Amino acid sequence: MQPRFTEEEIRTAVRRIAHRLSEDYRDKRPLLVGVLKGSFVFLADLIRELSIPVEIDFIRARSYGTGLRSKGAVEIAKDIEADVLDRHVIVVEDIEDTGLTMDVVVERIKAGKAASVKRCALLVREGCQAPDYAGLDVGAGFVVGYGIDYAEQYRGLRDIRAIPENEA
Repeated sequence: MQPRFTEEEIRTAVRRIAHRLSEDYRDKRPLLVGVLKGSFVFLADLIRELSIPVEIDFIRARSYGTGLRSKGAVEIAKDIEADVLDRHVIVVEDIEDTGLTMDVVVERIKAGKAASVKRCALLVREGCQAPDYAGLDVGAGFVVGYGIDYAEQYRGLRDIRAIPENEA
């Protein structure tokens, strides 16, 4: 597996995002909604870097299964529990890849009449619309580590690595 981002590069990106969120929401108490399963490590590190009070919840949305490519449809396996009415919500995802998962989750939250809904992703795939809060640009190829998996493997890696398609 090819190294893509080191622990230090990830930590720097997380701190940068946390600083921006803390500034933008300094007079608010936003709800951060992590998209499971991939975002859990990023979300945990992110909230520890924030200087503002937040609440968290989770939604489980998937479009990959065990493959290397999106299935093109998003399945919501677990919905959020928090009431989003008049709340400032930030959807936190591991990677903004096709944008499909984020679109479905954001529309679901908007339907609950949130005051605002913003997108946050640690990684942004080349050519994808950038979220409101973005960490690192990632080129082509399937990546794992730092919570991101391939067939439920590699989530525990401290860095982010690319898996060659012929090895997956």
